[in-house]
Amino acid sequence: MTQNESERTEKSLPLNASPAEFAAMGQKRMEQSVNIQTELLDKLQETNRQWLDRAQSEANLASEFAAKLMAARSIPDAMAACQEWTSRRFEMMAEDGKHLLADTQKFMEVNARLLSNSSLTNGGSGRSA
Repeated sequence: MTQNESERTEKSLPLNASPAEFAAMGQKRMEQSVNIQTELLDKLQETNRQWLDRAQSEANLASEFAAKLMAARSIPDAMAACQEWTSRRFEMMAEDGKHLLADTQKFMEVNARLLSNSSLTNGGSGRSA
């Protein structure tokens, strides 16, 4: 245990604390856990909306591509439609990668706080009793 963790444990769990103080500390930790879990749920819902929007964008792109391909009157017109679709699709894949990385980072940050709060609640073990 590092000195910082030891100091935090000593501050958060005084040996001469009354049962009411222990209950208040437990209540505070429970509220922190609920707040972090609520934040995690909010981030999951936000991410779900973003990915559903992305799926809709991909469906629109495919529909536009099909319409352009059916309207093509020559092979060069069809090739131009294919190149345009391919170019836009690669752009979208790059954007997807950036969004995935950002979403993963958000979830990792929230989970780290949740686990940190859990380890403080469980006496520093990080495991549920």
